Amino acid sequence: MLFSNTKKPATLRMILRGLSYALLAWLSWLMLEITLDYWPVRDDAGFLQIKQQYLGIRHWEVAFWVHVFTSMLALAAGFTQFAPWILRRMPKLHRWMGRCYVLNVCCVTGPASLIMAFYANGGWVSRLAFGILATAWIATTSMGWRLALRRQWVRHQEWMMRSYALTLSALTLRVWKYTLVLLFEPRPMDVYRLVAWLGFLPNVLVVEWLIRKRRRLAKAGGGGA
Repeated sequence: MLFSNTKKPATLRMILRGLSYALLAWLSWLMLEITLDYWPVRDDAGFLQIKQQYLGIRHWEVAFWVHVFTSMLALAAGFTQFAPWILRRMPKLHRWMGRCYVLNVCCVTGPASLIMAFYANGGWVSRLAFGILATAWIATTSMGWRLALRRQWVRHQEWMMRSYALTLSALTLRVWKYTLVLLFEPRPMDVYRLVAWLGFLPNVLVVEWLIRKRRRLAKAGGGGA
């Protein structure tokens, strides 16, 4: 049976949203597998094989392990913060998960990421990128929380979209890394310098486009995207 013209856009949005959640779930599962590689805790697992020179720097080690085991919490929060049916049917879950997300980003894994940025591979180019990423992550999340307290819900949602776009850099960075290595086989340090920026800048551009699209639709009376 053919859909009517009014149903086509809504149906397409549902399909695209479902595909987006499926992709997010799959990438998050891959991230979980990477995280589980570090359990039980040892100093030669995964990424630590190329960071041996930093073992013994106590604040770096603490930041690393905090980041490894808490960053998944921020990723998982997206399933409750941006799912429309949860917003409608389980607002308390949305609020409590939102509080956990803000606390995690602003007080736990965000500061840990900032500490790690100063020791990133690839020299000052990578360190600057990861420093900007960590600072922007904390700042956008703090702004989103502040606007929620003021009950400015539209602006709150926009800033949390920006925050979660930066959260997703944990996934997009790895996608870019694997893609660059597969297609071009660049030198390892060149890869680090590139993905340090590619991991989050395209995310920022996409989310700003989505926010502006939502604003245009709202002004036109078409609702959110």
